[in-house]
Amino acid sequence: MIAEAGLAALWLAAALSLLQLCLGAASLRPAGEALLPTVRPVAIAQAVLVGLAFLLLIQLFLRTDLSVKLVAANSHSAKPWLYKFAGTWGNHEGSMLLWVAILGVAGGAVALLERRLNERTAIATLAAQAAIGLGFYAFLLFASNPFERLNPAPAQGLGLNPLLQDPGLAFHPPTLYLGYVGISVAFSFAVGALITRDVGPAFARAMRPWVLGSWVFLTLGITAGSYWAYYELGWGGWWFWDPVENASLMPWLAATALLHSVTVLATRDSLRAWTVMLAVVAFSMSMVGTFLVRSGILTSVHAFAVDPQRGAFILILLAFYIGGALTLFGMRVHTVKEGATFEAVSREGALVANNLLLSAILGVVLVGTLYPLGVEAMTGEKLSVGPPYFNAAAGPIALALVVVMAAGPLIKWRRDKARDLLKRLAVPVMLSAGALLLVLLLAPGVSILPFLGLVLAAGVAAASLAPLWGRNLRRTPLFTWGMVVAHLGIAVSLAGMAAESAFTEEKLVAARVGETVKVGPYSIHFGAADPVAGPNWTAIEAKLTARRGDGEPFVLKPQARMFNSPPTETSEAAIATSLGGGQLYTVLGKSDGQGRWQLRLWWKPAVTLIWLGGGLIALGGLLSIIGRVRRERRAGLREAYA
Repeated sequence: MIAEAGLAALWLAAALSLLQLCLGAASLRPAGEALLPTVRPVAIAQAVLVGLAFLLLIQLFLRTDLSVKLVAANSHSAKPWLYKFAGTWGNHEGSMLLWVAILGVAGGAVALLERRLNERTAIATLAAQAAIGLGFYAFLLFASNPFERLNPAPAQGLGLNPLLQDPGLAFHPPTLYLGYVGISVAFSFAVGALITRDVGPAFARAMRPWVLGSWVFLTLGITAGSYWAYYELGWGGWWFWDPVENASLMPWLAATALLHSVTVLATRDSLRAWTVMLAVVAFSMSMVGTFLVRSGILTSVHAFAVDPQRGAFILILLAFYIGGALTLFGMRVHTVKEGATFEAVSREGALVANNLLLSAILGVVLVGTLYPLGVEAMTGEKLSVGPPYFNAAAGPIALALVVVMAAGPLIKWRRDKARDLLKRLAVPVMLSAGALLLVLLLAPGVSILPFLGLVLAAGVAAASLAPLWGRNLRRTPLFTWGMVVAHLGIAVSLAGMAAESAFTEEKLVAARVGETVKVGPYSIHFGAADPVAGPNWTAIEAKLTARRGDGEPFVLKPQARMFNSPPTETSEAAIATSLGGGQLYTVLGKSDGQGRWQLRLWWKPAVTLIWLGGGLIALGGLLSIIGRVRRERRAGLREAYA
């Protein structure tokens, strides 16, 4: 009965979504104002029901109820409980139910908590959120039912894709979905404000926490996904420009631009039309990402669906939502007032340049991702657009963006003088010059993009700390600390990316047991290759004893695994991280049948800075959220006691 209860809850939530949309639309008419108070309770009830549906699906997976088609196709009784739990969304139908559940709960949170907006704008926002949810409810109920029964039930399930049997599955997809849904809420705010002609600072202040939250979750999701792919796939790289990786990067780029724009609107009453347009673009990119991953149009370890009919359904939703939003924007943009003006040399001007550069990178990634798909659809010819295109096209723009980002916090609001700005940039410029000399002396053969990345990282690190110069640090607002930490995280990640590209050493050898191989500063002794067994896999495990110089030896045990259900071979890398030695990354390949084994070894002296920087960026966003909430709460208390 659990499956039937889940399906009933899903149908009721869909019905309430339709009711929420109808009541919201009716209440915005002059004769329907009496209906305004009815919309919020409906949104909250919908959130409870869709949340219940998802919890019931989790229960089915934890029980391994093989009478449910989704469980039988994606689980196995011998699978560890963590992968049963995370396997709930490690498939097409479950991931879409998670998407809709977060969407519904977010709408309920808006209904329950949002009191800053004009009531008509808030109700229009909830109506827009219901319209988004309704399309995805229809998709689940008519094309991707997660509670469909299987009769007769099989004796055993097919199991989860072994590449997904990792703790990363419990963290990576939910954080990305939270980011996507946060963007959908920001989009709904924009649509609601356009409908009621209420685009202004109050609308931006209501939208900003959702943009910040979605940006933080997207950052965490992308960072975690990058590290998961890095250690799980055994390729030794942290970013492959896979189309589905790009599908998460594109919303992040748009959300980053939107975050800066909405902050300017909330605090300086500028960039009104730009903020609304960016909200539409950011949501469009999250829809494009949803389409790419779940349409069956791509073959990727990240992609879930392989049914083109489902892809057509999502494509129709994408065209409807994006087309409708762009049409509404075109019809109502003339009602959006200009807002406060500013000079070209100002912090607002720097933020506009920042947003334009982010948009340019977004365009490069979008074209590189969709162009091969378009060519294949029209001609049948398969093309591959990989790192050479993306690095050459997006790399220089990204470096220009970094320069603008470094200067932005040092520029005054409204207007500034170029001469004064150059004085403030003296310390970052000097540090960049010092880094330039060090790289020329210590690594003269570094290629141009990593070279510039290392040089600019030093300057950005210094510039990111500039807002703290001359301040009482104990009285500095928490959101200022958030900006500093996030910008410092960009510098740290940039240094890690540049160093990984410039200094990584790789060695591929066919070694016998007893041989010693050197890579970077490490010598690695191949001690054994023995069979081992796990809960639902068998493997050949190598014993590698590594030593750096005269330091203490340590053991690494990479594995070549074989999963039985479904039958799949995987490589489990063994990685050692040290503070001064970077990472030693080892992968065991196949035997040649004559006693030799493939060993792939990398020394990556600063690769961990990439993910450390990602963590700092997300931490900066979290500090900003807390700081903004605390400030608004204090302001509310002052008004209450005034």
